[in-house]
Amino acid sequence: MKFDKPATQNPIDQMKVVGQPIPRIDGQLKTTGRAMYAYEWHDPNIPYAYGYPLGASIAKGRIRSIDSSKAKKAPGVISVVTALDVGKREKGKFNTANLFGGDEVQHYHQAVAVVVAETFEQARAAASLIKIDYEVSDGSFDLKAAKDTAVKPDEKQQPDTAVGDFDGAFKAAQVTLDENYATPDQSHSMMEPHASIAAWDNEKLTVWTSSQMIDWWRSDLATTLGIDKDDIHLMSPFIGGGFGGKLFLRADAVLAAFGAKAAGRPVKVALPRPFISNNTTHRPATIQRIRIGAGRDGKITAIAHESWSGDQPGGQLETAVNQTRLLYAGQNRMTAMRLATLHLPEGNAMRAPGEAPGLMALEIAIDEMAEKLGIDPVEFRILNDTQVDPEKPERPFSQRNLVGCLKLGAERFGWSKRGKPGLRREGNWLIGLGVAAAFRNNLLLPSAARVRLGQDGTVTVETDMTDIGTGSYTIIAQTAAEMLGLPVDRVAVQLGDSRFPVSAGSGGQFGANCSTSGVYAACVKLREAIAQKLGFNTDDVVFENGQVRSGNRSVALADAAGPDGLSGEDGMEWGDLSETHQQSTFGAHFVEVGVDIATGETRIRRMLAVCAAGRILNPITARSQVIGAMTMGVGGALSEELAVDTRRGFFVNHDLAGYEVPVHADIPHQEVIFMDEADPMSSPLKAKGVGELGLCGVSAAVANAIFNATGVRVRHYPVTLDKLISGLPDVA
Repeated sequence: MKFDKPATQNPIDQMKVVGQPIPRIDGQLKTTGRAMYAYEWHDPNIPYAYGYPLGASIAKGRIRSIDSSKAKKAPGVISVVTALDVGKREKGKFNTANLFGGDEVQHYHQAVAVVVAETFEQARAAASLIKIDYEVSDGSFDLKAAKDTAVKPDEKQQPDTAVGDFDGAFKAAQVTLDENYATPDQSHSMMEPHASIAAWDNEKLTVWTSSQMIDWWRSDLATTLGIDKDDIHLMSPFIGGGFGGKLFLRADAVLAAFGAKAAGRPVKVALPRPFISNNTTHRPATIQRIRIGAGRDGKITAIAHESWSGDQPGGQLETAVNQTRLLYAGQNRMTAMRLATLHLPEGNAMRAPGEAPGLMALEIAIDEMAEKLGIDPVEFRILNDTQVDPEKPERPFSQRNLVGCLKLGAERFGWSKRGKPGLRREGNWLIGLGVAAAFRNNLLLPSAARVRLGQDGTVTVETDMTDIGTGSYTIIAQTAAEMLGLPVDRVAVQLGDSRFPVSAGSGGQFGANCSTSGVYAACVKLREAIAQKLGFNTDDVVFENGQVRSGNRSVALADAAGPDGLSGEDGMEWGDLSETHQQSTFGAHFVEVGVDIATGETRIRRMLAVCAAGRILNPITARSQVIGAMTMGVGGALSEELAVDTRRGFFVNHDLAGYEVPVHADIPHQEVIFMDEADPMSSPLKAKGVGELGLCGVSAAVANAIFNATGVRVRHYPVTLDKLISGLPDVA
């Protein structure tokens, strides 16, 4: 099915099941421990072995030699596989650095060996006995130092845009802002580590793993192993968090495959926590410069956003200027991104790549500009709203209700009580309110599914879509139930298996909208097959309460299946509606903080998110996504930072003791409001994504609230007490 015209009335619009607050259908499996995560798959009849990875102790250079003789003789050791043993391997399409193989070391903790033993402890102990002789090369590990060497990437990454005469308009502006901001390297820090089990049957490989994108992993694993993709069966039905860190094939799956081949039996590999920071991907640090010019009436006349980030040679930009191209009006505009070569671990997607770090800077700059103009920050944002793409005015937004989000949020949060910086005090606590706009683009990827009707009248949905804790199982079940006139408990959903039709996968806030659209397309096929079998007119057939009805005739859905059942398989392809109309999601974040007058300690007191993101498929799962994202934004504002050893090129705080994420005690009351809307330009379900919108802007809202509490402006994240405390005596 191709979606190339705006959606009209369809069965989803009944919203008897879709849009309803249905508890997660996988919830009981998870709360009772019956959901099988990657490392937990276990058959008592299979003699599993355990692999432990060894990572490079240098950041750049070459392996001269590896002596694994002592490790091979250690108790319980079955085999040792080194990078030199397997030789240089072709890397996958989505990998920047090599995962395993060859003598080149591209970053610290790059996998250089895997020890396979009878127990995990034996494998770990033996790994410490491997001796490696390195030839060390100089590397670049400091973005600030490398900033002047950054280059313009190829045009595929769309590094620059320009509209009008920014320089002239900025020079002529009555009020201007020119400031620099910085965001640090950040870690995904998901609860479940990267883990895989690999088992060979002759030349066929089965992998149980933790992957957001089944087909991407399968393809890249085939490339790295040098085998046919069809010889790999990959499964990932439950995932304990990903946040983008499991979008692309990682070393655990590769090491498990090589280890299992050498051991001649299935092998389990879980990356130790330090590997998750230094061996896998992370959100790259940025340095950003923002310039804004406006008239005294508050209208923006010039806006420019430049960003610098770093990655391995041939790596990816952190696209921190993306939202600035679309969020606010202004006739004269410029954005630019430059990429420095760094030999740190690979930088890549982390929840809302681009917009998350970009809004951390932009939404402070917008507040600073409002302050210079003497305009309320909410009013300043409303004043500069636009209903068209500001870089392409002929291209309207499919839907844009940023103003509604700001107005409703201000009313519900009590924004009118916000005073001037440093004036509101409760005991030793300075109290402040902050706001930030939320923005994230609506991405569209093809997605397919198969839907089967059994003779008992139940429906089974099969798609390689994944559930990373987002509620995919539930919203997919709701979609099929709505389309076929059934309650959710009559729908079984099977996900995360490469034998199923290829879906969009989970990432980029596209998973919910795209995967349910693929299920919609498959359900249309099944409805047609049922109608044809029953001799009904497909144009007027109604599926309702387990019945199929046309005119005065009604047949039970189970009877339509017959003894062999029926099935429908199809996918959703996308036309050019996203080209003719800009599709984005919008929101507003409001935060209240308290800052201790003596220590600079910041406490979140309350939070509100107002989201305009198309039709909300399930308010329970959507709210869960948003409050989780809001919590992540608090971490980005106050504590999360991968500390770089710029001499040796690695992240020092590579565990959950040193890399501090918010815990329950840090997060008080959170409220989420979804605007009532449906976007017919987006999909047949008229939905969009929301899981990343809940993060975008949160950190800036926290930083703006801290400024309102203290009068101290911090432009370099995280906003730790050492950056505040020098300004507090003046406030006191």
